[in-house]
Amino acid sequence: MTVNAPTRPREETHRLGDGIYERNIRSRVETDHHGEIVAIDVDSGGWAIGENVIVATDRLRAQQPEVWDVWLVRVGYRALRSFGAGSLRRIG
Repeated sequence: MTVNAPTRPREETHRLGDGIYERNIRSRVETDHHGEIVAIDVDSGGWAIGENVIVATDRLRAQQPEVWDVWLVRVGYRALRSFGAGSLRRIG
């Protein structure tokens, strides 16, 4: 499998991905998919969900093989992963 390099700065991918998640995806997944991963194509707005990063991105690439800029979100959390103490759960 070929790994595509991002075409835009990470900050822009973050901004676009979070916007798509908040507008189009969050309300559809938060009730039934808490803790799962959403992979978002920030160019098309297409997305896929899976129990981990690999499953979610594989599903997205199966739908859209030419996807380049992907943003990952963990449903119900502020961040994808944690490296320190403290809760990542989304408040509010």
